[in-house]
Amino acid sequence: MATVILVRHGRTTANATGVLAGRTPGVGLDQVGRDQAARTGERLAGVPLVGLVLSPLERCQQTAALILQHQAGSPATSENADITECDYGDWQGRSLSELALEKLWPVVQTQPSAVVFPGGESMATMQARSVAAIRRQDALFEAQFGPDAVWVAVSHGDIIKSILADALGMHLDLFQRISVGPASVSIVRYGPSRPNVIAINTDAGDLSWLRSTAGGADAPVGGGAGHAAPQTVRS
Repeated sequence: MATVILVRHGRTTANATGVLAGRTPGVGLDQVGRDQAARTGERLAGVPLVGLVLSPLERCQQTAALILQHQAGSPATSENADITECDYGDWQGRSLSELALEKLWPVVQTQPSAVVFPGGESMATMQARSVAAIRRQDALFEAQFGPDAVWVAVSHGDIIKSILADALGMHLDLFQRISVGPASVSIVRYGPSRPNVIAINTDAGDLSWLRSTAGGADAPVGGGAGHAAPQTVRS
Protein backbone atom coordinates (compact mmCIF):
# COMPACT_ATOMS: atom_id res chain seq x y z
CA MET A 1 0.00 0.00 0.00
CA ALA A 2 1.21 3.51 -0.71
CA THR A 3 2.18 5.87 2.10
CA VAL A 4 1.07 9.50 2.39
CA ILE A 5 3.07 11.93 4.50
CA LEU A 6 0.83 14.79 5.62
CA VAL A 7 2.86 17.97 6.20
CA ARG A 8 1.38 21.13 7.60
CA HIS A 9 2.93 24.37 6.31
CA GLY A 10 5.47 26.12 8.54
CA ARG A 11 4.56 28.99 10.85
CA THR A 12 3.24 32.08 9.11
CA THR A 13 3.15 35.76 9.94
CA ALA A 14 -0.57 35.29 10.71
CA ASN A 15 0.10 32.36 13.05
CA ALA A 16 2.67 34.43 14.90
CA THR A 17 0.23 37.31 15.46
CA GLY A 18 -2.84 35.21 16.32
CA VAL A 19 -4.81 35.94 13.14
CA LEU A 20 -6.97 33.42 11.28
CA ALA A 21 -5.48 33.75 7.80
CA GLY A 22 -7.86 31.40 6.00
CA ARG A 23 -7.53 31.87 2.27
CA THR A 24 -6.15 35.41 2.46
CA PRO A 25 -3.60 35.79 -0.35
CA GLY A 26 -0.02 36.77 0.37
CA VAL A 27 0.28 35.14 3.79
CA GLY A 28 3.75 33.60 3.83
CA LEU A 29 6.11 31.85 6.21
CA ASP A 30 8.01 33.89 8.73
CA GLN A 31 11.64 33.04 9.52
CA VAL A 32 10.61 30.52 12.15
CA GLY A 33 8.31 28.88 9.61
CA ARG A 34 11.04 28.73 6.98
CA ASP A 35 13.38 27.09 9.48
CA GLN A 36 10.66 24.60 10.45
CA ALA A 37 9.97 23.68 6.83
CA ALA A 38 13.67 23.29 6.11
CA ARG A 39 14.02 20.88 9.05
CA THR A 40 11.09 18.87 7.71
CA GLY A 41 12.84 18.78 4.34
CA GLU A 42 15.95 17.45 6.06
CA ARG A 43 13.89 14.74 7.78
CA LEU A 44 12.48 13.69 4.39
CA ALA A 45 15.82 13.86 2.54
CA GLY A 46 16.37 10.12 2.86
CA VAL A 47 12.89 9.26 1.58
CA PRO A 48 12.60 9.01 -2.24
CA LEU A 49 9.25 10.69 -2.83
CA VAL A 50 7.23 9.81 -5.92
CA GLY A 51 5.18 12.98 -5.76
CA LEU A 52 4.27 16.09 -3.82
CA VAL A 53 0.75 17.53 -3.82
CA LEU A 54 0.05 20.86 -2.17
CA SER A 55 -2.58 23.38 -1.33
CA PRO A 56 -2.26 26.33 -3.76
CA LEU A 57 -1.87 28.89 -0.95
CA GLU A 58 1.50 30.65 -0.71
CA ARG A 59 2.49 29.22 2.67
CA CYS A 60 2.14 25.68 1.33
CA GLN A 61 4.04 26.55 -1.85
CA GLN A 62 6.92 27.88 0.26
CA THR A 63 6.92 24.82 2.51
CA ALA A 64 6.87 22.47 -0.48
CA ALA A 65 9.78 24.32 -2.10
CA LEU A 66 11.90 23.88 1.04
CA ILE A 67 11.08 20.16 1.15
CA LEU A 68 12.02 19.74 -2.52
CA GLN A 69 15.41 21.39 -1.94
CA HIS A 70 16.42 18.33 0.07
CA GLN A 71 15.21 15.70 -2.42
CA ALA A 72 17.85 13.98 -4.56
CA GLY A 73 15.32 13.32 -7.31
CA SER A 74 12.58 15.43 -8.85
CA PRO A 75 9.21 14.17 -7.61
CA ALA A 76 6.19 15.26 -9.63
CA THR A 77 4.62 18.32 -8.01
CA SER A 78 1.04 19.53 -8.38
CA GLU A 79 -1.48 21.75 -6.64
CA ASN A 80 -4.88 20.51 -5.53
CA ALA A 81 -7.57 22.98 -4.48
CA ASP A 82 -9.42 20.24 -2.59
CA ILE A 83 -6.76 20.26 0.13
CA THR A 84 -6.67 24.03 0.44
CA GLU A 85 -7.57 25.81 3.67
CA CYS A 86 -11.10 25.76 5.04
CA ASP A 87 -13.22 28.63 3.77
CA TYR A 88 -13.74 30.46 7.06
CA GLY A 89 -15.86 33.13 5.37
CA ASP A 90 -16.43 36.19 7.54
CA TRP A 91 -14.04 34.84 10.18
CA GLN A 92 -11.10 35.15 7.83
CA GLY A 93 -8.56 37.80 8.73
CA ARG A 94 -9.84 38.30 12.28
CA SER A 95 -7.90 37.70 15.49
CA LEU A 96 -8.43 34.44 17.34
CA SER A 97 -8.95 36.33 20.60
CA GLU A 98 -11.85 38.21 19.00
CA LEU A 99 -13.30 35.07 17.42
CA ALA A 100 -13.25 33.31 20.80
CA LEU A 101 -16.05 35.69 21.88
CA GLU A 102 -18.35 34.62 19.01
CA LYS A 103 -21.33 32.36 19.78
CA LEU A 104 -20.09 29.93 17.14
CA TRP A 105 -16.71 29.46 18.84
CA PRO A 106 -17.81 26.84 21.42
CA VAL A 107 -19.59 24.92 18.66
CA VAL A 108 -16.36 24.83 16.68
CA GLN A 109 -14.68 23.41 19.77
CA THR A 110 -17.27 20.76 20.70
CA GLN A 111 -19.48 20.03 17.68
CA PRO A 112 -17.59 20.94 14.49
CA SER A 113 -19.87 18.74 12.37
CA ALA A 114 -22.63 21.32 12.96
CA VAL A 115 -20.49 24.35 12.04
CA VAL A 116 -21.09 26.42 8.94
CA PHE A 117 -18.85 29.47 8.91
CA PRO A 118 -20.80 32.63 8.07
CA GLY A 119 -20.13 33.40 4.42
CA GLY A 120 -17.95 30.27 4.18
CA GLU A 121 -18.17 26.48 4.12
CA SER A 122 -19.15 23.86 6.65
CA MET A 123 -16.49 21.86 8.46
CA ALA A 124 -18.21 18.68 7.26
CA THR A 125 -17.73 19.84 3.65
CA MET A 126 -14.11 20.68 4.41
CA GLN A 127 -13.50 17.14 5.65
CA ALA A 128 -15.39 15.45 2.82
CA ARG A 129 -13.48 17.23 0.04
CA SER A 130 -10.05 16.83 1.63
CA VAL A 131 -10.44 13.17 2.57
CA ALA A 132 -11.75 12.31 -0.90
CA ALA A 133 -8.82 14.15 -2.52
CA ILE A 134 -6.18 12.40 -0.39
CA ARG A 135 -7.66 8.94 -0.89
CA ARG A 136 -8.05 9.53 -4.64
CA GLN A 137 -4.48 10.80 -5.04
CA ASP A 138 -3.09 7.97 -2.91
CA ALA A 139 -4.77 5.39 -5.16
CA LEU A 140 -3.35 7.10 -8.25
CA PHE A 141 0.21 7.09 -6.89
CA GLU A 142 -0.05 3.44 -5.88
CA ALA A 143 -1.41 2.48 -9.29
CA GLN A 144 1.43 4.34 -11.00
CA PHE A 145 4.38 3.54 -8.73
CA GLY A 146 3.36 0.44 -6.80
CA PRO A 147 2.63 -0.35 -3.14
CA ASP A 148 5.96 1.03 -1.87
CA ALA A 149 5.20 4.53 -3.18
CA VAL A 150 5.68 7.35 -0.68
CA TRP A 151 4.28 10.81 -1.37
CA VAL A 152 3.76 14.09 0.47
CA ALA A 153 0.67 16.27 0.82
CA VAL A 154 1.36 19.81 2.09
CA SER A 155 -1.75 21.32 3.59
CA HIS A 156 -3.27 23.09 6.61
CA GLY A 157 -3.97 22.33 10.26
CA ASP A 158 -7.73 21.76 10.18
CA ILE A 159 -7.48 19.92 6.86
CA ILE A 160 -4.87 17.48 8.17
CA LYS A 161 -6.74 17.02 11.46
CA SER A 162 -9.90 16.12 9.55
CA ILE A 163 -8.00 13.63 7.34
CA LEU A 164 -6.45 12.00 10.42
CA ALA A 165 -9.82 11.84 12.17
CA ASP A 166 -11.25 9.98 9.17
CA ALA A 167 -8.26 7.60 9.08
CA LEU A 168 -8.65 6.92 12.81
CA GLY A 169 -12.37 6.24 12.42
CA MET A 170 -13.21 9.23 14.63
CA HIS A 171 -16.31 11.35 14.25
CA LEU A 172 -15.57 14.89 13.11
CA ASP A 173 -16.88 16.13 16.47
CA LEU A 174 -13.79 14.58 18.08
CA PHE A 175 -11.20 16.02 15.70
CA GLN A 176 -10.23 18.85 18.06
CA ARG A 177 -8.54 16.18 20.16
CA ILE A 178 -5.84 15.98 17.48
CA SER A 179 -2.96 18.47 17.37
CA VAL A 180 -1.11 19.27 14.15
CA GLY A 181 1.71 21.79 14.60
CA PRO A 182 3.45 23.90 11.96
CA ALA A 183 5.65 21.83 9.60
CA SER A 184 4.69 18.65 11.47
CA VAL A 185 4.69 15.24 9.82
CA SER A 186 1.83 12.75 10.09
CA ILE A 187 1.81 9.45 8.18
CA VAL A 188 -1.08 7.32 6.89
CA ARG A 189 -1.30 4.16 4.79
CA TYR A 190 -4.64 3.32 3.18
CA GLY A 191 -4.99 -0.46 3.08
CA PRO A 192 -7.67 -2.60 1.43
CA SER A 193 -9.57 -3.06 4.71
CA ARG A 194 -8.77 0.09 6.71
CA PRO A 195 -6.30 2.98 7.01
CA ASN A 196 -3.22 2.54 9.16
CA VAL A 197 -2.10 5.68 11.02
CA ILE A 198 1.67 5.45 11.44
CA ALA A 199 2.43 8.81 13.03
CA ILE A 200 0.72 12.03 14.11
CA ASN A 201 2.18 15.52 14.62
CA THR A 202 5.87 14.64 14.69
CA ASP A 203 8.45 17.41 14.37
CA ALA A 204 11.69 15.47 14.86
CA GLY A 205 13.17 12.06 14.23
CA ASP A 206 14.59 9.91 11.47
CA LEU A 207 12.26 9.04 8.59
CA SER A 208 14.65 7.10 6.37
CA TRP A 209 12.90 3.86 7.31
CA LEU A 210 10.10 4.96 4.95
CA ARG A 211 12.35 3.92 2.06
CA SER A 212 10.99 0.42 2.66
CA THR A 213 7.26 0.45 3.35
CA ALA A 214 6.52 -3.15 2.45
CA GLY A 215 4.23 -4.99 4.81
CA GLY A 216 0.96 -6.83 5.01
CA ALA A 217 -2.42 -5.22 5.26
CA ASP A 218 -3.18 -6.96 8.56
CA ALA A 219 -2.24 -5.33 11.86
CA PRO A 220 0.48 -7.27 13.69
CA VAL A 221 -0.97 -8.83 16.83
CA GLY A 222 1.02 -7.60 19.81
CA GLY A 223 2.32 -4.55 17.96
CA GLY A 224 4.98 -6.10 15.76
CA ALA A 225 8.71 -5.37 15.61
CA GLY A 226 8.45 -1.84 14.24
CA HIS A 227 10.84 -0.30 11.74
CA ALA A 228 14.60 -0.56 11.76
CA ALA A 229 16.60 1.89 13.87
CA PRO A 230 18.36 4.66 11.91
CA GLN A 231 21.90 3.92 10.85
CA THR A 232 24.55 5.98 12.61
CA VAL A 233 27.91 6.79 11.11
CA ARG A 234 30.90 6.44 13.42
CA SER A 235 34.17 8.20 12.76
